Amino acid sequence: MRLFLTALVLPALAWGTIWPDAIGAFHRTATTQVNLQDRALWDEYGLKESEGARYENGDENFTVTGYRLQDTTGALAAFDWQRPAGAKPSKLAPLAAETPDGLVAVHGNYLLTFSGRKPEPAELSALFDGMKQVDTTALPALVTYMPTEGLVPNSERYITGPNSLQKFDPGVSPSVAAFHYGAEAQLGVFHSPKCDITMAIFNYPTPQIAMQKESDFRNLPGGPVVKRAGPLVAVVLAPADPDTAERLLAQVKYQASVTLDQYVPTQRDNIGNLVINAFVLIGILLSFALVSGLAVGGWRAFRRRGNQGEESDALVSLNIQR
Repeated sequence: MRLFLTALVLPALAWGTIWPDAIGAFHRTATTQVNLQDRALWDEYGLKESEGARYENGDENFTVTGYRLQDTTGALAAFDWQRPAGAKPSKLAPLAAETPDGLVAVHGNYLLTFSGRKPEPAELSALFDGMKQVDTTALPALVTYMPTEGLVPNSERYITGPNSLQKFDPGVSPSVAAFHYGAEAQLGVFHSPKCDITMAIFNYPTPQIAMQKESDFRNLPGGPVVKRAGPLVAVVLAPADPDTAERLLAQVKYQASVTLDQYVPTQRDNIGNLVINAFVLIGILLSFALVSGLAVGGWRAFRRRGNQGEESDALVSLNIQR
C-alpha cells in the first residue's frame, strides 16, 4: 500500500508549478504531465521542468504547456523548434508567434504554448509577472546575423550541441562544429530559383578559432560554400545553386563592438579640477559681496548728500547699561 501511494505521489511532485490557478476569467481544472519527444534534445537545450494544464470558463476552454529552460538561449532554441510552420509573428510578446487559435511565446527562459485560445495582453502580462526563476539575460546576438531576404518563414533553428546539429543539420559532424569551444549556430532555409538552400552560421569565441575551423568546413564532402566573418563561419552544404549561395553568404557580415567593463574617470574625478572650481566659487562670492557692498554704500551716500535719508539712515540705539 505504501509503495502504491508513493507511485501516485511522486509524479505529482515531479510536475512543475508554472501555471497559476487562474488566467483572467479562466480557472485551471487539470494539471498534466508533458509527453516529451526527443528528450535528448530537450536536455541539450537545458530543460528544467515542464507542465501542462487545462483552463475552463463556462463552455470555453483551452490547454497550455509550459517549459522552464536553463537560460534564454535554450528558450529561443526551443521556440524555433516548437513554433508551428504556419505561425505568424505576434505582438503579444517580444518573441512570440501565433496561429488562428494558439500562441507560442517566450518570456525569459520560459517557453509557453496556448492551444484553443490566445490570451489577452493583460492576461499574458499578469502571467509573466507571476512567474518565478525568470532569467532576464539578453538573447544571443547570433540571431541578428541571419539574413532576412529570401528566408523561409519559421525555418530558423538554433543549434547548441551535437543533438540539435544531428536533427537540423546532419551534414556537419560534431567534430567539425567543435562544440567544446563553446560554439553555437543559427540555421535557416532560403528560397532560390532552383531549390531551397540551407545555411548555418556558426559562432566561435574568437576569430582565431573561427579561422581554424574554416578549413575544416571547406573539407566537408559535397563542395560546401564557406565564408568567415570575424568569429562567424557561414556554411552552405552542397548547394544546387552556387550563385545564390554566394549571394547569400555575402549578406553575412560581422560588426565588432567594444565595450568597457570598468569605470572611466571623468573631470569630476580630478581633484585638481575640484580645487580650481572651489577657488572660482570663492571668487564669485567675493565679487558679489564687493559689488553688493559698493551698491548699498553708494546708495546711502547718495541719499545723505541730498538730505533725503538722514532719518531713515539713523541707527536705533538701545543704550543698555549694567
